[in-house]
Amino acid sequence: MEIEAALRDQVGKAIGRPVPQAPIKKLKGDASNRSYYRVGTAPESWVVMVMPLDASKKSEEASKGEPPKELPFVNVHRYLEKLGIRVPRILRFDEPAGMMVLEDLSDITFEAALEGGKNNQALYTRAVDLLARMRAQAERLSDPDCLAFTRAFDEDLYDWELHHFREWGLEVWSGKKPTDTERAELDRTFRDIAKQLAAAPRGFTHRDYQSRNIMMKDGELVVIDFQDALQGPRQYDLVALLRDSYVELDRGFVDTMLDRYIATFGEVTGERIDAKSFKAFFDLLTIQRKLKDAGRFEFINRVKGNPGFLVSIPASLRYVRDAFKLRPELSELRKLIAKYVPEVG
Repeated sequence: MEIEAALRDQVGKAIGRPVPQAPIKKLKGDASNRSYYRVGTAPESWVVMVMPLDASKKSEEASKGEPPKELPFVNVHRYLEKLGIRVPRILRFDEPAGMMVLEDLSDITFEAALEGGKNNQALYTRAVDLLARMRAQAERLSDPDCLAFTRAFDEDLYDWELHHFREWGLEVWSGKKPTDTERAELDRTFRDIAKQLAAAPRGFTHRDYQSRNIMMKDGELVVIDFQDALQGPRQYDLVALLRDSYVELDRGFVDTMLDRYIATFGEVTGERIDAKSFKAFFDLLTIQRKLKDAGRFEFINRVKGNPGFLVSIPASLRYVRDAFKLRPELSELRKLIAKYVPEVG
């Protein structure tokens, strides 16, 4: 009851009037250490984000440097608002209490909106156009005060993520360890992939622009879960969206959406992008990102005690398998991984 009183108190202070009888419902969480509660009932409802008081402001996944001085959600939120991107409205932030009152975006995620299947192309077109315009705008308007411009997908981070898969998705999941020779080959090839990916030009990257991090409200696409934004290649958020572990898309549709992104980005910036090389890089990045996802899902299961993401490992590995077919120069890596994780073979 103490937490309920605190939640109602936060909402009351945010809106300027008490809500003593407002019902409270805990919302389904994700893989983070934050909790979310809905206070009230629509249309008079709000969401309160509760953060552990001892939680670090640093990303839970590997990153360099000291923890930021400002909460990343607030910092990146301010930048996205400057770009004109629709993000959830912050009504109150009580940092000492570790609570933030946000507008209630309802429960309709992009993923949920797709379930009917009739408007999938229209919805994905909107999401891709939004991404292209956001990226183009961010490339024009850099901001050194935004945390996303102080951290990047560099060689070490890509390599760390690949070894995160090696540890949790290959060794722990299979229950076996590669031989010393195989480990040396993994180290060498992972580092080579990391170098290739890190060599690409970087810009503002959401990092997890996928179907559960876009909300649908009053016909608008609202972007959430952007606190880990950083500098990365243009294709990164496209991999998150079009090679989403929660919604599988066939390659023909993916190509259509990649072409749409290239066209929209070109309309906004006047830049001509070579589709063939753009898609080849997309496939290489798919291998890196989806291997990491598969390992991360097992890590979340084993370390955080949350098995909810295990169901998404097969889709992640199918994406890796399909991308390997389009990058034949990595056939030896595919064979080595498939020895322990047959799904990529």
